[in-house]
Amino acid sequence: MSRIGKKPISLPAGVEIKLDGQNVTVKGPRGVLNQSFPPGISIVQEEGQVLVQRASDAKQDRAYHGLSRALLANMVTGVSSGFEKKLEMVGVGYRASMQGKKLVLSIGFSHPVEIDPPEGIEFEVPAVTKITVKGIDKQLVGNTAAVIRKIREPEPYKGKGIKYENEVIRRKAGKAGGR
Repeated sequence: MSRIGKKPISLPAGVEIKLDGQNVTVKGPRGVLNQSFPPGISIVQEEGQVLVQRASDAKQDRAYHGLSRALLANMVTGVSSGFEKKLEMVGVGYRASMQGKKLVLSIGFSHPVEIDPPEGIEFEVPAVTKITVKGIDKQLVGNTAAVIRKIREPEPYKGKGIKYENEVIRRKAGKAGGR
């Protein structure tokens, strides 16, 4: 039995789960998320808890058991408290700003880079060199943060670029002096 899959998911106050066959809708104070689960997985709701069970010990069902439980737990967390990823910009003259809902980055290109937020994502710029990506869908938040980071990935010599807040950039030694 999957150690993750057999853990029950507790429902916080204000979160409702609607089961419709293999489709699950989770509704909470921050929004609504929908997910379709594979046929070998069943979801059961009992007194403030949700259990994810598998139909058999087939390899495919075992593989989906922990995954389905993790996806459902992320949906519950997303609609109750949400997710966020923090990015930092390192480099002289690198800065971020907001134009309405758009994120505008000045990162050493000849033009500012403008990023429109996807549906369900919002950007915040708490400081000139810090960006926060917020949303209720964990996968979308992480993907959007990765897209922003990819615009100017940190380089190993000076560490300039856009990096995650706690990311450690492995540095390389530069050229040795010419004597």
